[in-house]
Amino acid sequence: MANRESGITLREGARVLIRSPRAADRREYCAIRRDSHDFLTPWEPVPARPVTEEERFDQLLHSNRSEDLERVFVCARDDGRILGNINISNIVRGCFQSAVLGYWCRQDAAGQGFMTEGLRLVAEFAFEDLGLHRLEANIQPSNAPSIGLVRRVGFQQEGYSPRYLKIAGEWRDHERWTLLAEDWRTAAETRPEP
Repeated sequence: MANRESGITLREGARVLIRSPRAADRREYCAIRRDSHDFLTPWEPVPARPVTEEERFDQLLHSNRSEDLERVFVCARDDGRILGNINISNIVRGCFQSAVLGYWCRQDAAGQGFMTEGLRLVAEFAFEDLGLHRLEANIQPSNAPSIGLVRRVGFQQEGYSPRYLKIAGEWRDHERWTLLAEDWRTAAETRPEP
């Protein structure tokens, strides 16, 4: 079931916490997206029509109220600033219990391990609280930092999807990376404490 309350802390780690978005995040979110625009653009789909960052945030906040989507902010524990966003989308229940991940990190926080910790917390939340069995991330082969991120968290490359997603007006190939609940639990048993 989708988290219906805004701003609720879902998990805490050593340096980050994950929480649901809240209306009060609008100004910070929009500033981050503007400041990180050039950093994020090569990896993100282009909306059908141009949208402002304010419209993007309003859509994010409104769409988090569905059963097939959880939007999570990765925030610094020390001061609460938003470091990135992870979406657990296309949640399918029944015998599938699967979802697709999408994520981004603000440019000035990239490469510092925040998203690794955040994605580990999201996986824990997805498997333990949402009861999912499988998480999938689709990544352009040239996006080495993103591939490194999912590898560190324990995802395995499962396949290759030619012309999977339209990015910057072109259909781009993607690698399919997955993490299964039982693999996550096995890895968690041997993972050292942060």
